[in-house]
Amino acid sequence: MTNDQLKLGQLKSLLQSKGLWAKKGLGQNFLVDESALDLIVEAADLKPSDNVVEVGPGTGFLTERLVKKAKHVTAVELDENMVRILEDRFRGVENLELINADILHETRATRHEPRSYKVVANIPYYITSPILKHFLQSDNPPSVMVLLVQKEVAEKICGLTGKSLITIETQLFGQPEIIGIVPSKSFYPAPKVESAILKITVFDKPLIPEKGLKDFLRLVKFGFSQKRKKLVNSLGAGLHLKSSEMAEVLREADIDPDLRAEALGIEEWKRLGKVLTKLGK
Repeated sequence: MTNDQLKLGQLKSLLQSKGLWAKKGLGQNFLVDESALDLIVEAADLKPSDNVVEVGPGTGFLTERLVKKAKHVTAVELDENMVRILEDRFRGVENLELINADILHETRATRHEPRSYKVVANIPYYITSPILKHFLQSDNPPSVMVLLVQKEVAEKICGLTGKSLITIETQLFGQPEIIGIVPSKSFYPAPKVESAILKITVFDKPLIPEKGLKDFLRLVKFGFSQKRKKLVNSLGAGLHLKSSEMAEVLREADIDPDLRAEALGIEEWKRLGKVLTKLGK
């Protein structure tokens, strides 16, 4: 019997003994692949002085590795049943703090000194974008994020399969890279899609100055609001400009009005933002 099979057997036995099961509504897919767990921790490059925030620790397979490597781990779990399992499993572990809360409405996890923590987690995939925003756009972002996410989303974030809103919103704050691919059989229950270990090295400062950040993000959202439409139409609608006016603005920014939002990188959006600022938009 392999280590992964042993891990799966342990998980099933634990859940059965508590009368529990994976909750689809909470996006619970428990990672039981030893090599994938090791690769996540390796990607985080944890030091004995590091503080770690883990989102959705579940039954604690990743947590077990994190508490051995880091100075302190704050694990935020929404499911009360999982919290009880974690409390039993890690009783007496002094460098672990368990918080039963929704990470999107939780501030205690990021109360460390500025940029003095890392986020390492197998997150619920349905809230990937909100989690990225929660941390990257916070007043106290982490220095590094290592997340297990849906493969297709990871590729989109890295801009490997075209750009979307999540591409720009992420790359504005950090440099993403895919560390490895994790097949669906590595989880219990197995999801219908492959996953990827995504590492984001967070910049000291966003690529847009703080004073212009809100307007920049607003502009990009307008661009992707109707992503199948040309920029001249999607941006024109959001900015309340006629097509002819919007086309002129785009040309001044050296952008083809016939392009769609997915064709633009951060530099093009910055040029467009400067032109609009001059026009008071």
